[in-house]
Amino acid sequence: LNLIHLSAKSLAQVKRNVLHHMPICLCLSHQTSIVSVVYTQSEILQKEVYLFERIDSQNRDNMKHLKAICFLRPTKLLGDFTMEECIHISLCVCVLQGRSWEPTLLPRTTQGLTSVLLALKKCPMIRYQLSSDMAKRLGESVKQIITKEYELFDFRKTEVPPLLLILDRSDDAITPLLNQWTYQAMVHELLGLNNNRIDLSRVPGISKDLKEVVLSAENDEFYANNLYLNFGEIGTNIKNLMEDFQKKKPKEQQKLESISDMKAFVDNYPQFKKMSGTVSKHVTVVGELSRLVSERQLMEVSELEQELACQNDHSSASQNVRRLLQNPRVSEMDAVRLVMLYALRYERHSSSILPGLMEELNRKGVSEKHCRMVTSMVEYGGKRVRGSDLVNPQDAVAITKQFFKGLKGVENVYTQHAPLLQETLDQLIKGRLKDSHFPYLGPSSLRDRPQDIIVFVIGGATYEEALAIYNLNRTVPGVRIVLGGTTIHNTKRSESSTTPRDLFASVKLHPDIAIRHPLFDTRSTHMIKMA
Repeated sequence: LNLIHLSAKSLAQVKRNVLHHMPICLCLSHQTSIVSVVYTQSEILQKEVYLFERIDSQNRDNMKHLKAICFLRPTKLLGDFTMEECIHISLCVCVLQGRSWEPTLLPRTTQGLTSVLLALKKCPMIRYQLSSDMAKRLGESVKQIITKEYELFDFRKTEVPPLLLILDRSDDAITPLLNQWTYQAMVHELLGLNNNRIDLSRVPGISKDLKEVVLSAENDEFYANNLYLNFGEIGTNIKNLMEDFQKKKPKEQQKLESISDMKAFVDNYPQFKKMSGTVSKHVTVVGELSRLVSERQLMEVSELEQELACQNDHSSASQNVRRLLQNPRVSEMDAVRLVMLYALRYERHSSSILPGLMEELNRKGVSEKHCRMVTSMVEYGGKRVRGSDLVNPQDAVAITKQFFKGLKGVENVYTQHAPLLQETLDQLIKGRLKDSHFPYLGPSSLRDRPQDIIVFVIGGATYEEALAIYNLNRTVPGVRIVLGGTTIHNTKRSESSTTPRDLFASVKLHPDIAIRHPLFDTRSTHMIKMA
């Protein structure tokens, strides 16, 4: 279930079958960014691709003697819709009208999802969230394509058919509101991951060569090994990486007195240079994360988020939310998220202080647009809408803080909250997921435990859910899970929304599937992203 490798294999097959000379590859703008996730520039050159360029480029030489591969897709239908910047792909469109699909884009979502099924060579049974009409419509649309194109989906039968589970973000609106403390999730939340790239140009005192860095588990061993480790462990591993680098660093007074000395230096230099770049990159990224955590007091904010998500003490929650709203160092969006969590958690509490908290937001200078998001959030993911019991009260919040000696400014924080998706999949694997809440499309149903599960979340997935699936893939033998969604959430994506509805109702959908490593790797979390 590694779509990165499958995509790379498909591109290589096209090149091998069509052309035998050094070709040119021409793409549309949004497809260029997708291909760049599959292949690095050096890997493209290794495939003997002479030039990789956008088809709409105006400044291009006449090279009729060279053959070209063109990756094209009609996109005229997108011209009638508002385009806006997205955290992953630059071409995005709003796919919802209220709580229903934009009619012209439901077929495109279906095509994207079925293309993944074809790439994985899976013809799945389909289950959907009963409380979501959007989930049902998408499931029916996928089912129609499978039925219509039955020859394409005529794959080798397996003992247990694969399963496509279609969910709606509105069933768990709390998870995307929580700060995360694993490396990849923190980078995306605080800095923003855009096709494996991070824009660090606004970091104080940043050097020119670090204004944009690439974090790819495919080409960065340190990143691959630390994706799902918590922030405290990252700090320790950065320290170890620097110490190892210092040991391997060539001495300035190193003498090159012989040909063998020169040869040894040249042989070792590329590895040293690569390690130097890795150290500089991750030290800069972790340093900026640490600065933001301190500046925005995210430790204290996150602890309260966990209390709101997992505890059942209204009096304590009310006092703590009000206290943090009055803290000038708590950012506008962090304050709004705390009020959203309170509103979702204590939506129908007899002693709710939500009107008072809204007044605190006004006194804090929070924009009207962001204040309206609180009401919209309850309308989107409140009890009236949810099909599941989202909040399971606990007697206490089990948050452990571990301080590492010898490394100042980095704390290791564990959170108690587990996304609803984790429980849903646990019930599915154990055969306890109720058909009354998650019915099958069609008369057939699975009798055995599913082995290949493809989860698609309308409204977007999160890296906390990716981590949960990573752990399930590691700990449950014989089960492979792929997670997909219309976007991967962070606050920056939400802030850029041009509608006041809420953080999730403006779902972003790219006209093509965007794929990213390591989220497709069977060794780690599997994720499809439609951004």
